[in-house]
Amino acid sequence: MYKKIANIVENQIKNGSLTYGDRLPSVRSAQKLYNVSLNTAKSAYMELESRSLIESRPKSGFFVSLAGQRRMSIPSISTFKIDEKKQDPAALIDKVFHSLEDKEITRFSLGLPSPSLLPIQKLNKCILETVHELHDYGDQYGQVQGSPTLRKEIAKWSLVLEGKISDEDLIITSGAMNAIYSCLRAVTKPGDTIAVESPLYFGFIQAFQVLGLKTIEIPTHPITGIELDALKKVIHKIDVCCFVSNFSNPLGALMPDEHKKELVKLLAFHHIPLIEDDLYGNVYFGTSRPKPCKYFDEEGLVMWCGSVTKVLAPSFRIGWVEPGQYKDRILKQKLIQTISQPAIYQEAIAKFLQIGRYDHHLNAFRKKLYSNYINFRNSIQAHFPENTKMSQPEGGFVLWLEMDPKIDSTVLYDYALKQKLSFAPGRMFTQHDQFKNCIRLNYAVDWNEKTANDLMRLGRFFKAVI
Repeated sequence: MYKKIANIVENQIKNGSLTYGDRLPSVRSAQKLYNVSLNTAKSAYMELESRSLIESRPKSGFFVSLAGQRRMSIPSISTFKIDEKKQDPAALIDKVFHSLEDKEITRFSLGLPSPSLLPIQKLNKCILETVHELHDYGDQYGQVQGSPTLRKEIAKWSLVLEGKISDEDLIITSGAMNAIYSCLRAVTKPGDTIAVESPLYFGFIQAFQVLGLKTIEIPTHPITGIELDALKKVIHKIDVCCFVSNFSNPLGALMPDEHKKELVKLLAFHHIPLIEDDLYGNVYFGTSRPKPCKYFDEEGLVMWCGSVTKVLAPSFRIGWVEPGQYKDRILKQKLIQTISQPAIYQEAIAKFLQIGRYDHHLNAFRKKLYSNYINFRNSIQAHFPENTKMSQPEGGFVLWLEMDPKIDSTVLYDYALKQKLSFAPGRMFTQHDQFKNCIRLNYAVDWNEKTANDLMRLGRFFKAVI
């Protein structure tokens, strides 16, 4: 109930009914207004404080905070670049990854949480317990489909699908990217055309190139995801789609349920498979996890891919796919590529899920990320060029900034590194000559004095350029 009250107030702030500096009703007044207990009213205000939407002023009450006000415009919607010659961003991607070897640089460019945000010690404890419990560890291959225990736990945990999948539907993979690559191998051949978001995750670009696929980057709205009308214009050219429906990387867009339903219906009509990367679906800032496109799939055309890599332990490399009607093809691909994953990591993750530590971690993780997002937003508004446009993600942990057209982030990247500053240049996220005045920032970092100072310096760096 307290979350419902908090959401009501948050919506009032978002739609402008409450603005910066407005005083909220006292806790006792809120208690009477919403006909709830005093503790529920207090919890609602505490929840709003945790979201940085309101602030408490001694002896004065609660007020709408500056963080609650959206002042920056959202980035522009991308446009079709079908006839343009492709330009491989591989060299730039390599350069950004090599820069991560410098430990003095705050990792704004890397889409990975800081170690302090991950439950590494608790996972290590699960590993030790698993070693004692696995009597036949190391003397045989595991099942190609993956650990039965882990598949059962993932199926039970996937409440958002409301029982639409079972452990027999799932295949364990070496992370989400391995799942996606296996899906691509299963449903495409060289020369096929794949529809993707724009901008899109650079790892997808590399996978498509290796497999000899043609790509069409679909115009994408920074809030609601791919533009369905744009997709319909080129649907006759497309053999397969690959989309991130929940908190896409790098835009952070969240496709509304009605769009997901329409997308699935459209693809079913044309019998086009959809590879759905739902890597960030659990990292939401609202009250409930958004549904994946898989929820609306009746034909088995949606291949739902997920992973714990980004939220638990990157080195464990545990992911999964619910491949629908393509299960046999995916199993064949896995048998050729990896046979099976290490049993210890699978059983350790299964134990972590089973005893409830995953949900506990996710609750704390989401709150920390939301707090970081607010801190980043406030700093960007204060220190970056005034005409900077910023994405407004409702989950995930990356921000997309569109800056003055005079800025070329690809060129400026080397100069920023010399000042121990980092970002991911926008050119990394496309095969076309676009997004040069854009950057992606990772806010899943330790928010401390150094981080705040580095973000301020980065903003001033771009200000000095223009």
